[in-house]
Amino acid sequence: MDIEVLKHWFTLKHVLELLEHYRSFGMLPGVIVTLLESFFPILPMFVFVMANAAAFGLWQGIMISWIGACLGSICVFLLARKIGQKRFFHFLSRHQKVKKLVDWVERHGFGPLFLLFCFPFTPSAIINVVAGLARVSRQQFILAVLLGKMVMIFMISFIGYDLAALAKQPLRTVAVIIAIFLLWYAGKKVEARFSLTEKTDKKDS
Repeated sequence: MDIEVLKHWFTLKHVLELLEHYRSFGMLPGVIVTLLESFFPILPMFVFVMANAAAFGLWQGIMISWIGACLGSICVFLLARKIGQKRFFHFLSRHQKVKKLVDWVERHGFGPLFLLFCFPFTPSAIINVVAGLARVSRQQFILAVLLGKMVMIFMISFIGYDLAALAKQPLRTVAVIIAIFLLWYAGKKVEARFSLTEKTDKKDS
């Protein structure tokens, strides 16, 4: 399959045609396409999210994309955590750049994961694997995925669904920035509670 065929497959128009063709399966195709991006970072999440918003409507499209993206990330994380000591992952974790990224994620926990998941062009498959190899708790990772992916998907859907309105109403952009900050702050509070609970459990044991 050459590059031109791949470009055709992953255009917004073609993805919309596929979603329409499999309309009888309900929201499942929309969930699947965003889920697969967590395993194959070459897939264009930006296109999939915009297609879901166009095919299912803004709010339903956001929910469908969010479910698929979160499920995919959590599956990759759990897979990396489960088989992290296998030959390939053990080799990967010893790579200098990967080791630095793993150490950085371990030191900072929720914060960097949340921010990385907020950005639409972050290679989430790599982040999922790195988090799985790092000593990051499942609670921290799932919280970062749920909140970060929501921000990312909301921004893509909102911008793609009504770009003209966004340009005419800059207050919407301010609202998005405030929402990102509030979600980040809420995540840090919940993370602190998780950390306190873990410390208490260790003392009790």
